[in-house]
Amino acid sequence: MFIPTTIADQYQQAASDNLRILVVGAGIAGITAAQLLRRAGHRPVLIERAEDGKHPGYMLALMPMADGALDELGVREAYRAASVPFHDYAMRGHTGRLLRVDSMTRILQRYGDYRGISRGALIEVLTSGGCAVTLGTTVGAVTETAEGVRIRMSERDHVRELDFDLVLIADGINSSTRELIPSARPVEVVDTQWGGWVVWAPAHAVPAQRGEELWGVGRFAGLYPVAGAVGVFLGGPRADTAAGAAAFVEQFRRTLTVVDPPIEAALSAVADDPDPYYWSLTDCRSAAWTTSRTVLLGDAAAGFLPTAGIGAGMAMESAWVLCRLLRHAHRENLADVLSAYERTQRPRVEAAQDNSRGLARLVFRRSRALAVLRELAMRIASVDVAIKPIQRLLADQPKPDEIAASVG
Repeated sequence: MFIPTTIADQYQQAASDNLRILVVGAGIAGITAAQLLRRAGHRPVLIERAEDGKHPGYMLALMPMADGALDELGVREAYRAASVPFHDYAMRGHTGRLLRVDSMTRILQRYGDYRGISRGALIEVLTSGGCAVTLGTTVGAVTETAEGVRIRMSERDHVRELDFDLVLIADGINSSTRELIPSARPVEVVDTQWGGWVVWAPAHAVPAQRGEELWGVGRFAGLYPVAGAVGVFLGGPRADTAAGAAAFVEQFRRTLTVVDPPIEAALSAVADDPDPYYWSLTDCRSAAWTTSRTVLLGDAAAGFLPTAGIGAGMAMESAWVLCRLLRHAHRENLADVLSAYERTQRPRVEAAQDNSRGLARLVFRRSRALAVLRELAMRIASVDVAIKPIQRLLADQPKPDEIAASVG
């Protein structure tokens, strides 16, 4: 759980560390990094712009690249208890007919756990031993020198300037702190021109431990299990979703000739929700991740489209790799350590992001002819083919201690 505290209290504890570290953003990446650093004996300052510390967000399908961080934090069993196995993946064609069901366990079990969990439950797992954080706090200026980084921050209405040796920027895909780092710009953005609504449906909406997706003609539906519920995404081109959730659901329903119970559950869940969350499907890729004293982490470095279900896993892997490297860092070699981190981890993350982008180009289409061809191909090729790049990443896990040895 979060333990709200003040900047003054956190900074006083951090002052005697060999590296004074600031973590900006208490999302998945920022919390993972802060908790790993604390477990290693550091006392980083963690700040979050939200005022209430609540956990916004819906469902995550967490890939096995998160396992290193979970194990090092000693929360693997708590994670398993708060999540459900993602055993099977079912694909439906543009008419709603079920095309195939593939075993995700067969594909991924050699690498580790693949499980469904809500974002809030994952944050509860990561903070289960307590997580000090200062809420309602934002960064207004970053001034980097050879000796450190001066940060001007606003804690609610109080503005102060503090000095750090290292700043981890993990405040999300629309990071305002990233904009203060000139080398991070320009930020490349892929806008799919699609969007949709995210809601919860009852756990019985899909068969146990199975995710489902319907790849339609200008329409998409996804159902993803978590403990006690199913997360639903229903979307299409933003020009169509602009009509509103209820109208879009009716348009969607008219395109289907088969409406099996899972799809009916998804349509009904969006139509019946009085205030469904709307998600515009864009991603981002920063021009550079590191300076000699700052590093972008998670969505602030590379924000993912949801099509491969890998963004949270990569954010946690990146936090784990970075924090393992920082065990070997001191003020004199910090720039070299950060450079080694970006040199080794960035290609992995961008390869995963490219896979998500490629799947988006395949899924987010309006052409009926392409939908028919896509379905013919999917009858032959399983989801195994679609996530081959992800499997290659899982088979070749990063070795941060070897990377650190090369830095010296």
